[in-house]
Amino acid sequence: MSNRYLRPRFEQRICPPEQLAARVAMLPRPLVFTNGCFDILHRGHVTYLAQARELGAAMVVALNTDASVKRQGKGDDRPINCLEDRLAVMAALDSVDLVTWFDEDTPIARILDCRPDILVKGGDWAPDRIVGAPEVIGWGGTVHSIPFEHERSTTALLGRIRGAS
Repeated sequence: MSNRYLRPRFEQRICPPEQLAARVAMLPRPLVFTNGCFDILHRGHVTYLAQARELGAAMVVALNTDASVKRQGKGDDRPINCLEDRLAVMAALDSVDLVTWFDEDTPIARILDCRPDILVKGGDWAPDRIVGAPEVIGWGGTVHSIPFEHERSTTALLGRIRGAS
């Protein structure tokens, strides 16, 4: 049978929350953790993710479920891409070792499952406002807010697309 009929290898990086602790135990340390919607992946996202990954030996990314994205008030039509698609795109990135999801309003449960050494968010988050910061610092980890290198946003991108139609 030809390999073209097998699941892509990157999909093995998609990890259900109930398997996260066991899968993380097999990753090298220090472990980086970040989270977000990552609805329409753009240059700002991939640059940020690559920079975050450089802080450690492995990285876990937790994505908001579709319902969690809707509760953030980004618009009735968000997310544009469903969770399954966002997971696959994120898993295909070289900077990502595992990708999982959370349905709650914050990723604290996934952070506690992973016990990362390094917690990271984008430059619009002050380190003291990052969910999980007290916990990560409490077990000896560090918290980072990475400044934006490329000012991009999915909301602005969708505005440009809608304006063109």
